[in-house]
Amino acid sequence: MSKTKIGWIGLGNMGIPMSLQLIKAGYPVTVYNRSKEKESPLKAMDAAVTSSPGELIQQTDVIFIMVSNDEAIGDIFNGKEGLLSAKAKGKIIINMSTVSPAISKEMAALCHEQGNDYLDAPVSGSVKQAEDAALVIMVGGKEATFKKAQPLLEKLGKLALLVGETGAGNSAKLAINTLLSFHAQGLAETVLFAQEKGIKTGDMLSIINNSALGNIFTKIKGDAILNDNYKAAFALKHIAKDLRLAKAEGLNSPLSKIAYQTFQEAEAKHGEEDIIAVIKQIGK
Repeated sequence: MSKTKIGWIGLGNMGIPMSLQLIKAGYPVTVYNRSKEKESPLKAMDAAVTSSPGELIQQTDVIFIMVSNDEAIGDIFNGKEGLLSAKAKGKIIINMSTVSPAISKEMAALCHEQGNDYLDAPVSGSVKQAEDAALVIMVGGKEATFKKAQPLLEKLGKLALLVGETGAGNSAKLAINTLLSFHAQGLAETVLFAQEKGIKTGDMLSIINNSALGNIFTKIKGDAILNDNYKAAFALKHIAKDLRLAKAEGLNSPLSKIAYQTFQEAEAKHGEEDIIAVIKQIGK
């Protein structure tokens, strides 16, 4: 697959480091982004740029998409100069965005009508994992298509796992992001309770991170709390959106109800900050 021509749509916090991994691996990469200034880091690495998704799909073999929501996916596929407008055939389209299973099923059907294959392949991990090619990628779609794409996915993450048919990757992502919301809210509540009892935040975080409960998340987000640094690696607005998607898919468990309420309330004031800024909402 070394000569496979890669197209990449979406150059946000995750899209830039992920697409750079493919350039570093020696693949020719062509990019499209609505905000043209975000294409600069890729151009500096000799990536080509295009003026539309329709132009991009004509020039490439495998197209990756990493955008924020269902609406953006609809525009990329169905817009006047969208992917489907080119009527290209024989392409593999890999949607790595966190979106609803329903939109993946809809877009997969439209791709199939034109003779293309579609995978939904959202990721677990944030910017640091994208920079280290250590993402966990959960994939929905046909096994034959997954096997074709697997060498590329393995350049982006430490695990690429086919979990079911179209939409299954999206469902798995909504499930793990539900757990992510529990971790964030739980860490925030633990730190705040300890503070109320006169325990220093640094001491509480040392206890957590040296216990069986410590993990990469508690270390990174604990450091963010200590340093009062809420610059978004994973914006709070995104977890609020993901919980809405999960609720729409039927998630109705006790903890999910609480997390849903907390993050919906936090989104208005702290949506552009990192997920762990939820501590501000809880501690207000």
